[in-house]
Amino acid sequence: MRVAIDTNILAYAEGVGDMARRDAGLDILTRLPAENIVLPAQVLGELFRVLTGKAGCAPDDARSRVLQWADSFEVTDSTWSAFQSAFDLTVDHNLHIWDALILAVTAENRCRILLSEDMQHGFTWRGTTVVNPYLTPAHPLLSPMLS
Repeated sequence: MRVAIDTNILAYAEGVGDMARRDAGLDILTRLPAENIVLPAQVLGELFRVLTGKAGCAPDDARSRVLQWADSFEVTDSTWSAFQSAFDLTVDHNLHIWDALILAVTAENRCRILLSEDMQHGFTWRGTTVVNPYLTPAHPLLSPMLS
């Protein structure tokens, strides 16, 4: 099962925020099969912004960190079709455009799960379910992947 990762999960794994979320994020990322993990390119751009802004990283350090994530997992691009779907998600479900784009790219790339703390847990669109990995018990789609 393919799983996409939202920006907040990577930011926590980078140590932005509290240590409990950092440890939990890293644990999840190491327990999921790497070949099943997808990173929308939008997520990597947002991560760069978080690292250079909120985390205070130098741009060259942030670039290096983002490229390490890109080297570790499949990166998927935003297509015009994904943008059109994102517009619909924004209008029909009140999602922010960039969250909607991440969800649209995730669905376009046949991911069953989008791990995100920011979007509505359990929301399913085009076969992709938003799952907050920090909730217990783990969502039924995620639980078997972590055991």
